[in-house]
Parts: sequence; C-alpha cells; structure tokens
Amino acid sequence: MVSRLQPLAVGAIVILIAVSTVSAHHRWPVNRSAEVIVQGTVAAFKWGNPHVMIELDVRADNGSAERWQVGGPSTNRMARNGWDRNTLKAGDVITGIGFPFSDGSRIMRLERIMTSDGRELFLYGER
Repeated sequence: MVSRLQPLAVGAIVILIAVSTVSAHHRWPVNRSAEVIVQGTVAAFKWGNPHVMIELDVRADNGSAERWQVGGPSTNRMARNGWDRNTLKAGDVITGIGFPFSDGSRIMRLERIMTSDGRELFLYGER
C-alpha cells in the first residue's frame, strides 16, 4: 500500500532539485572580495538573454591585448536601468567595474561601467 506521504515526498524532492538548479544558475562564481576595474575597447555588445555580455579588449600591464568577457543580468533587468541594444557599440571605450571569476579567467560579473564621456551606467541598480 502506498502511503499518502510518498507522493508528497517525491514532489518536495522535485521542487528542491528545481530550486537548487535555478539558484546555481544565478550564482556567478565570482570573488566578491576583489572588485576589479578594467578599461578597454568594446569588441562586441551582445544584447540577449540569459545575460547581456560585452567582449572587451583590455591592454595588459605587459602591453599585450587581453579579451575580457564582462556580463550582466537579463535584458529586462538592464532595460530597467536605462540600457538597450544601442547603449554600446564596437569601438566604444569603457571602464568596467565588477567582480572577477574565482578561477582567474578573464570573465567578470559587471556591476557598472563608466563611459568615455564620464557617464556611469549601472547594471543591477544604483548604489
């Protein structure tokens, strides 16, 4: 005989798995103790979901060029902060401020940018 609790237990397990999967997706593996600043030239601005991404060519300390992937939230969230698909274009020079990936790769969860004309644009809301 199947207990009435068994279907409830199975349902609870399914919900927990779904919630943990969504939660894991939204956790960028970043080092929040090390905010970094990179300045470079926009190579590409990819306005799309699940995350808006900017490819940024940054000049390293040794003079070589490094390609950084800097990204933010969804298009909807960025639109609420005044962004749209035309906010940036290839060739724009920006300064990105955010948190680097913990594994040392050149990927950053972008918090805000400064444009070459001095505007500060937030991705996740003003501080």
